Amino acid sequence: MASKVSCLYVLTVVCWASALWYLSITRPTSSYTGHRQISSISIARKNVSFGNIRTRPINPHSFDFLINEPNKCEKNVPFLVILISTTHKEFDARQAIRETWGDENNFKGIKIATLFLLGKNTDPVLNQMVEQESQIFHDIIVEDFIDSYHNLTLKTLMGMRWVATFCSKAKYVMKTDSDIFVNMDNLIYKLLKPNTKPRRRYFTGYVINGGPIRDVRSKWYMPRDLYPDSNYPPFCSGTGYIFSADVAELIYKTSLHTRLLHLEDVYVGLCLRKLGIHPFQNSGFNHWKMAYSLCRYRRVITVHQITPEEMHRIWNDMSSKKHLRC
Repeated sequence: MASKVSCLYVLTVVCWASALWYLSITRPTSSYTGHRQISSISIARKNVSFGNIRTRPINPHSFDFLINEPNKCEKNVPFLVILISTTHKEFDARQAIRETWGDENNFKGIKIATLFLLGKNTDPVLNQMVEQESQIFHDIIVEDFIDSYHNLTLKTLMGMRWVATFCSKAKYVMKTDSDIFVNMDNLIYKLLKPNTKPRRRYFTGYVINGGPIRDVRSKWYMPRDLYPDSNYPPFCSGTGYIFSADVAELIYKTSLHTRLLHLEDVYVGLCLRKLGIHPFQNSGFNHWKMAYSLCRYRRVITVHQITPEEMHRIWNDMSSKKHLRC
């Protein structure tokens, strides 16, 4: 009897060891994704056949929403959805945006939805603080990838996915960052023009024509094995760009079959090239710091590297001096 039990035990151990060995050699890896994506790819591979091998996603965005606002567009369809890439510690920046240009009630008769985009932080205390902030303001979206510079692309794709899923009838979408000042009057009335017919397959911002930087010391370093070409397709600076809402779903679906790059704006440009959509240059989008003057800021749409304190000061000045001519 004892020998039979021993044999069964040994057989069980061998079976488990074989299974673990098999999983270890078949489990895919990626430098940009978290555990949710890895497990989903493993499951998806079990269903792969020769018939669908060309259409299965190479980059499935298989992350769950940890914080979501699925009903934000239910009552009134927004004219403009603003997606703001931010980090957990930037509460002051988010609050400054809520109180200035990102206030959803700035324009009577024009529905605006403002959302802040985040991943999951490795510090559970920061995650809890963001969750409490979300319960107060209901303007935060979080998926369960790790929030990091190299995952900025995932953050933007999360925003595209959200618009396509929960707010597809919106007219326009803006993607920007939490250190950007946006001149909403110019954006709404001069660029988007609510009284005109909404555009389709539309994308505009500060268009960059450049190529990969191969210096490993650069923040924008791009290794050859990840992107071997010598030139990027035209792309809009990630500091701020505008697109028609139909493009959100197009980019998201294209990304499922496009190898991930950590440079978010370059990656969106790759997706646009696949879609045959050409971004339009707009000189009002500035991706650099610009010294403040009332007349200068009245002519632009975005300005980069603005602190929360500067945001309040600029907004108050521009709001109180609308009657002054330049």
